[in-house]
Amino acid sequence: MPGMKSQYIKKFKRKKLLRAAAAVALLAVFVYAVFYIKNFQTSANRNRSELIRLWKSAAYAETFQLAGTHLEAAPMEFFFLTLRGFSAYQLAFAQINRGEMTRYVDECIFALRKAVLTKQGAKDGRVFYVLGKAYYFKGGEYAELCVENLEKAREYAKDAAANNAAINNAAAKNADDLYEYLGLAYAELGDYEKSVEAFAHTLDRPGETPADSLLLAIARSYIALGEYETAGLYLNQCLSATRDIDAAVAARILLGGVLREQAEYRAAEKQYLAVLEEAGEIAAAHFELGELYLAEGNTALARSEWRKANRIDPAYAPAINRLNNRSGS
Repeated sequence: MPGMKSQYIKKFKRKKLLRAAAAVALLAVFVYAVFYIKNFQTSANRNRSELIRLWKSAAYAETFQLAGTHLEAAPMEFFFLTLRGFSAYQLAFAQINRGEMTRYVDECIFALRKAVLTKQGAKDGRVFYVLGKAYYFKGGEYAELCVENLEKAREYAKDAAANNAAINNAAAKNADDLYEYLGLAYAELGDYEKSVEAFAHTLDRPGETPADSLLLAIARSYIALGEYETAGLYLNQCLSATRDIDAAVAARILLGGVLREQAEYRAAEKQYLAVLEEAGEIAAAHFELGELYLAEGNTALARSEWRKANRIDPAYAPAINRLNNRSGS
């Protein structure tokens, strides 16, 4: 029938138009999605490139701020977390104010603790290295966390070459001072055997003279182990190399104690007197002279030295404690 045929043709055309419209709409969505993804990827690449540029140019404040902005949109993105943490670490040690330094150390720890929860960060030695050092600067009560992270950094160091080289620099690479901080942290925990084991690695670097602070730290660990001869070797090495009066004073006072433990009283006295001659009146030197004379049984001379220490520094607790003990022992 002509009417029904005409109606059927109209319905067919309408369906055809709807299908065509749907196809156009789907194509539009597809084109938009492709454009959006491409634009997003381009934008993400620009963001990363800009951060890497800032990081490489040592613009740590800008790196810190920009990484934080990107983390608002992607709070668990490894790349942004590491750049935020590494730049915070660098900024911490550029601060004069102790409170600001602590704030940046905390920001570093916050970002890197999240970074190690990601798949990329779980075995990234660089992240654990910086995190471990950040914990060290939080103080002795964080020594265990320092050791835990630095040991992981040592374990995963072999994977460092496979990581994104764009982030590598003094704060992010597997640095030579890892073992130094590991040794210091173990000493804080009272594990002096592991402390000297870690310190031994720092002395294996060819052509490099150990720092005064490192030699003193090694000596203190050996003293704690009762290995006085070995401690004396490191203290003498420090004295022969240092040009810093404070390091020389510390080394001589420690060496005097080592010699006193070995009953080499005149050699110990010589070290304390050298401190007074080279650095002036120092409470610790007089106090240690008092300890030496007490060990020799001369209580009167010992108390005389403790009184000198107390006059130089009325707040010097070891001298106060000795003077309040009338027996002198």
